[in-house]
Amino acid sequence: MSMKPRNTKDVRLSKDAMYDIVRAPVVTEKSTRGAEFNQVTFRVPLTATKPEIKVAIETIFDVKVKAVNTLRQKGKKKMWRGRPGQRSDVKKAVITLEEGHTIDVTTGV
Repeated sequence: MSMKPRNTKDVRLSKDAMYDIVRAPVVTEKSTRGAEFNQVTFRVPLTATKPEIKVAIETIFDVKVKAVNTLRQKGKKKMWRGRPGQRSDVKKAVITLEEGHTIDVTTGV
């Protein structure tokens, strides 16, 4: 059994690994409503942990993270050109920022 870091002090990530964790912002109606509560939503790898996500966001965007909530969205079964297919599973991270900190997801990293 592998030991995963329980807090951010134990997390050691390279710059490349941080950019691999923060894949893309999720821009939907629901995620943009999160801006009212100082929240930003990002797509992350299925293997990313909350402490890793927190360290990556704080380092890349130079902000203070208050909380990280994650969710795994199972891929839907869909028909494509008359054949059955399956979308990939996706993991999202909803990042709550401390007061006074913001991330503008419309600009690039």
